[in-house]
Amino acid sequence: MNSNLPQAKSPFAPLLLISPFFFWGTAMVAMKGVIPNSTPLFMAGIRLVPAGLLVLLVGMILRRPQPRGWQAWIWICLFALIDGALFQGFLAEGLARTGAGLGSVMIDSQPLAVALMALWFFGEKIGVWGWLGLALGVAGISLLGLPDEWISSLWQNHALPVSFQGGSDLLHNLFQNGQWLMLLAALSMAVGTVVMRVVSRYADPVTATGWHMIVGGLPLFALSSQFEVEQWIHLDAANWLAMAYSTIFGSAIAYGLFFYFAASGSLTSLSSLTFLTPVFALLFGNLFLGELLNSIQWFGVSITLVSIYLVNQREQLAAKFSRSPTIDASLLQPADSAPMPELTQVPVRLTEPE
Repeated sequence: MNSNLPQAKSPFAPLLLISPFFFWGTAMVAMKGVIPNSTPLFMAGIRLVPAGLLVLLVGMILRRPQPRGWQAWIWICLFALIDGALFQGFLAEGLARTGAGLGSVMIDSQPLAVALMALWFFGEKIGVWGWLGLALGVAGISLLGLPDEWISSLWQNHALPVSFQGGSDLLHNLFQNGQWLMLLAALSMAVGTVVMRVVSRYADPVTATGWHMIVGGLPLFALSSQFEVEQWIHLDAANWLAMAYSTIFGSAIAYGLFFYFAASGSLTSLSSLTFLTPVFALLFGNLFLGELLNSIQWFGVSITLVSIYLVNQREQLAAKFSRSPTIDASLLQPADSAPMPELTQVPVRLTEPE
């Protein structure tokens, strides 16, 4: 597989590659500001269905082909279930229980899972740097996802706290803070990123992205109508504007660009910019929502960002450190000795065996 990002002749190509991650990070902040006046599943559906219609409209303007054949629609529906309904559902429910910046860090740990699945399904190598990044990623995610009292007790007493209980209480404690819902969202997005490579074999990536948003958003609206109330009654003009930003920029434009690049370039190389998303989310979350992290969370964020960098830059790091340095032959001679004579190059002709 080609390990490089899609090459573009436009001078704005670097901005296009960065823009999905900027839009995702700022959209997390916008969604977090709306949650107190809305409901998670309704907001997730709003972020998907209108965005899908916009993507399909752009596809029609660009004359992109529509999906044809049962194989194309089966893969699009699977893509919609994983990356549409599950990803946005887990994201919205997790965002209601955690901060935008911290949640974005958990979401954007998905390149770690992408690297493993790309290894299993497409043969992309991980290498020493990649495995080191995966190990740091597990440590960083654990610091972010586990309750602080667990981490403190493990660090000080080398044991879980006395109040620790297993079974359903354990699951309740883990999912109460929302970080683990964000981790499930990250895993859903990682699987969706890999599935998109298969979808692109049977359908145009732009129109497939639009249809997967619509098909994946409809179940979220159905669940919202059954289990949520007062989804839009308390929304004001600023909330609708924030939701419009999340829909247009955080979904339609960001998804369209990301999955277009994912269908034509290396999955792990594309994710090399993913660490920018939590940076944007942490920055704007602090500016607009006043979100602050404690020392354990900052340490976990730092380790996680380093792990994402190592995983996605593992090929470049391996190439850089594998280069053997050239040694000047004169440095190997005693200072008072005569210089070594130059070697004459003798041409050698290689012939194929008869």
